[in-house]
Amino acid sequence: MNEALEQFRSETRAWLAANCPVGARGPGEIHSGSTKVVFQPDTQQWLKVMAERGWTVPQWPKEYGGADLSLAETQILYEEMQAIDARPPLMNMGTRMLGPTLLEHGTEDQKRRHLTLIAKGGAAWCQGYSEPGAGSDLAALNTKAVLHGDHFQIDGQKIWTSGAQYADWMFCLVRTDPSVPKHQGISFVLLPMDQPGVTIKPIQLISGSSPFCETFLDGALAEKRDLVGTLNEGWGIGKRLLQHERSGQGGLGPSAGRSRPVGVTVDLDLTDLLRRYGSDPVQTASQRDEVIQWQMRSRAFSLTQRRMGEEARGGAAPGAATSMFKLYGASLAQDKQALTADLMGSQGMGWEAAGFSSEELGATRSWLASRAVTIYGGTNEVQANIIAKRVLGLPD
Repeated sequence: MNEALEQFRSETRAWLAANCPVGARGPGEIHSGSTKVVFQPDTQQWLKVMAERGWTVPQWPKEYGGADLSLAETQILYEEMQAIDARPPLMNMGTRMLGPTLLEHGTEDQKRRHLTLIAKGGAAWCQGYSEPGAGSDLAALNTKAVLHGDHFQIDGQKIWTSGAQYADWMFCLVRTDPSVPKHQGISFVLLPMDQPGVTIKPIQLISGSSPFCETFLDGALAEKRDLVGTLNEGWGIGKRLLQHERSGQGGLGPSAGRSRPVGVTVDLDLTDLLRRYGSDPVQTASQRDEVIQWQMRSRAFSLTQRRMGEEARGGAAPGAATSMFKLYGASLAQDKQALTADLMGSQGMGWEAAGFSSEELGATRSWLASRAVTIYGGTNEVQANIIAKRVLGLPD
């Protein structure tokens, strides 16, 4: 490694050691940028100092709140953060999905207003895509937007809007021309959540949590200046954002290793669980094989993620690779939660009782929550179809 990068590593290591609070190291909460959530003091302080340095989104341009770091410098930053077990200072749909999309398709005004706020952790975002009648067939969406002067009036319903109850803004696909084929006449708009025309109803899941919501838009307003791209040509932008989403879910982002599936709150070391809960020698031997197999799959996946991530950040469009990562990564995450509960034995099946620790109860809920991982963000079946068509070249 050249001298400049070695110097950067040395300075980064010293700065992180001096500025990363103890409460921002190890497992724990990660700031989402939401103005509706009260975060712990160390979480807030960690966000503050990292945002001042531009390290919440290190590769973004400085004028939009980033640090203009190179790929090599970014990798060093995250390696040094990992070395001290520092959590990401900020993680949300703004940093992982909307931000990269605006960098490609946003106006200068949109970039300066939204990207700088995202980088500082000043707003959380949610995704207004799926509707009750438009899930896998997203282009069948019916939420309509009509332009009146300087505002779009939006009417319709979105569903499975993750974190909508805590979001400050929504990026939303709307139909602006119903007279053309369904993949046309769609626009991509940004709208604030705190307005009279927005009603949010959390959906309680089998795990007991409510990370997903129904969102009703009844005369909600989006400014004309917050139309991203060209009117009626938002489908391409919406698809590009999905590539960024699936890249994040598949681990192409440098902080993806800290990202947990929606609703999963317990993420434990399998080897440690085997040591703590293993008692029957025969069963333990079988479980050891399962743990080793999962670890091998995870390591191979991680190495492939890194290679593809370097290609993506080097300018190569990820394309269908995002579907491969989403499909395999979702199954891998789901398998880990099932294996976690299995290693705990009957202690991994508790719902509520004095005989279970909070970790064990959390493992049960996380196992249940993980059943949705292969559905949201594009089902495994949809991803398999994309791979069959675009990678393998199979007929429709």
